[in-house]
Amino acid sequence: MATRSFGEVGIREGSSGALMLWLEGKVALITGGASGIGESTAKLFVQHGAKVVIADIQDDLGTSICEQLGGHETISYVHCDVTSDSDVRDAVDLAVSKYGKLDIMFNNAGVGRLETDILESSNENFKRVMDINVYGGFLGAKHAARVMIPAKKGCILFTASVLSVMGGFADHSYVASKHAVVGLAKNLCVEMGRYGIRVNCISPSAVATPMLTKGTGVEKEALESLFSEAGNLEGEVLEAEDVAAAALYLASDESKYVSGVNLMVDGGCSITNPSLSMAIKSRMS
Repeated sequence: MATRSFGEVGIREGSSGALMLWLEGKVALITGGASGIGESTAKLFVQHGAKVVIADIQDDLGTSICEQLGGHETISYVHCDVTSDSDVRDAVDLAVSKYGKLDIMFNNAGVGRLETDILESSNENFKRVMDINVYGGFLGAKHAARVMIPAKKGCILFTASVLSVMGGFADHSYVASKHAVVGLAKNLCVEMGRYGIRVNCISPSAVATPMLTKGTGVEKEALESLFSEAGNLEGEVLEAEDVAAAALYLASDESKYVSGVNLMVDGGCSITNPSLSMAIKSRMS
């Protein structure tokens, strides 16, 4: 499968012929930014002129990305457990002290499993998933709001999931957490709108991220083939770069009046139920 250059996503020429950078002059903090969707988003944001802070617990990966993208003048890494109030506070404070402000808070860190049997579900795992996916997002939004409200501007994003509007296919903790993230974002949208701060979610369908390949034990190419076959949009497969492009749009001034949205990046699968057509084809064959 061909891989796109990050420079090909969202950059267009203005009337003068100069490239238009959607995030020029902006500062972004991305949790879970050392791999998967977060890594792709960090790279794309830098490509579009943003200063980026990656907050993650994968220290080696986070440091490596910073070195690849030009060092601390453009991008920085901070160790951050999103369930720790002090870690999240320190990450936000680092972005402000190093780059002068915080325009974009992308609460992207998340975990989950594929099990769906309630009787086999671990109580400890349920608490852990809710802590990271929901409480972590709450802390990110809270500390971002602390610096965005006085500035009267900003953008808070969350990575949710297609399972925020569907059921099945994953652990109860994961599905519940993603529904909760969307509810949190909607409630924040109402409050933060008074201060000129936009709040939105991105809900991708399955992406062959390192977390998913490790969790399933299936290689990336095999997962992508499976997702493409099972997807609704013929001939396409969802990649981390596609989710990053959605984040770019929602973080930029191109979406200056978009708030309270749960943007589905799923090729239409969340509105498709193939059961009836499959049953009819089975009877007719």
